[in-house]
Amino acid sequence: MTGLMAGKRGLVMGVANERSIAWGIARAMADQGAELAFTYQGEAFGKRVEPLAASVGSDILLDVDVTDEASLDACFDALKTRWGTMDFLVHAIAFSDKSELTGRFRDTSRANFKHSLEISCFSFIDLGRRAAEMMPNGGTLLTLTFQGSNKVTPFYNVMGVAKAALESSVRYLANDLGPEGIRVNAISPGPMKTLAGAAIGGARKTYRHTETNAPLRSNATLESVGGTAVYLASDYGAFTSGEIIHVDGGFHVMGMPQVDNI
Repeated sequence: MTGLMAGKRGLVMGVANERSIAWGIARAMADQGAELAFTYQGEAFGKRVEPLAASVGSDILLDVDVTDEASLDACFDALKTRWGTMDFLVHAIAFSDKSELTGRFRDTSRANFKHSLEISCFSFIDLGRRAAEMMPNGGTLLTLTFQGSNKVTPFYNVMGVAKAALESSVRYLANDLGPEGIRVNAISPGPMKTLAGAAIGGARKTYRHTETNAPLRSNATLESVGGTAVYLASDYGAFTSGEIIHVDGGFHVMGMPQVDNI
């Protein structure tokens, strides 16, 4: 089945390189006919994103800092000038001081707590509000979360709290924007070998543990996450909103490791 995203335009935020979850989503959407715009932060990331964007036929690359109002204003002004309207937003942005992900959660600093929540959660609310203004005929807001939002995960610390807030925001936004025909959902992949994932201490152990204990005995692939995003943003997802959809080989249903791994 092809062309599920034909005629749809959307902004993808958070591509760092070809292994990024955001890139897996962008590629899947482009394969189904979507027209894409991309953001990056800083020249170094811009150089990485430019050839990827070109490979899916996009020439819209915008340098955006989600903590800067003027930067966000410029981004959406550019999209309004180029497109007028849009159909979806992919938010794959999160950040925390790496040094605070390896210690004890109780030692989280006030400054890093506020910074982590601003970038990892509030940015989705802010971006969602701006994107919704360009969706007169309805649309889709998508973000990415992780199981550390509701289960204690080693080396995740304040990011778990930020993701819990993000997931709650998905539900509140879904209710706020539903009357406008805008759906809001999150995808929760298991651990993946990405640049962001590598920044978390013990990433390799987490990856192996999930792979060997998930019901499917496998971690998610970029293709599987991308396919889920296509479903949610396409007309097939017309009545799915406020959901946290797990794409983790079923790991989230497990209460303990597989018997062979105990």
